[in-house]
Amino acid sequence: MKTTTRRAATFVAAGVLGLGGLAVAAPALAGHGPFAGPAPTSAATADRDGYGHGMGPGYGNGMGAGHGSGYGDGTCMGLSVTAEQGTLTEAQKATLASMAEEEKLARDLYAAFAARYDAAVFDHIAAAETHHLTAVRTLLERYDLSDPTLNQAAGKFTDPAVQATYDKLLAQGEKSLSAALSAGQQVERADIADLKAAANGLTAADVKQVYARLLSASERHLAAFTRWSTR
Repeated sequence: MKTTTRRAATFVAAGVLGLGGLAVAAPALAGHGPFAGPAPTSAATADRDGYGHGMGPGYGNGMGAGHGSGYGDGTCMGLSVTAEQGTLTEAQKATLASMAEEEKLARDLYAAFAARYDAAVFDHIAAAETHHLTAVRTLLERYDLSDPTLNQAAGKFTDPAVQATYDKLLAQGEKSLSAALSAGQQVERADIADLKAAANGLTAADVKQVYARLLSASERHLAAFTRWSTR
């Protein structure tokens, strides 16, 4: 049950990803680590339909159907993969597969917090993370890679290390709204650092395109969580 507040609206490194003191094992990427409306009605529906209202640049009331308020609440437009397919090393393929679990972690975590707290930022960013996961899945299909998130229920993960991280962040965020916002900031800060590292050495245009857009989205999400934490 959501608690009432007065607020109105608004994870893989080379082998290890640090998230607020948490170490998460992940495939290495040739010495580099990889790593953005209404919330989905359910994790299953979000996985199937790519639910969520994507927003444009977000100035003023933003672009689109008039939902949300752009940057202020962390919403973002859906990601379409338009660049040409390239070539990935085996390490980069492993990283891309792991990326799906990281996007799912963020989506599931924020959806859980949205159900608990009356804070629209979690609804909006959870919906955005659904678009991100869809984009990563598109890349997995292009490169004929297995999707580790396939048929995984909300809050469930193939990688035990990712599962442990999710469980710890969820427990942290269940203490208070402030703790949940802090958990969100931890996730986004790690994503920003890891996405920048993941771009090093990449030549595949489509993967570079998605990573760049995910980076921009994570920066907006971090800003949104930070604004909420200081309200």
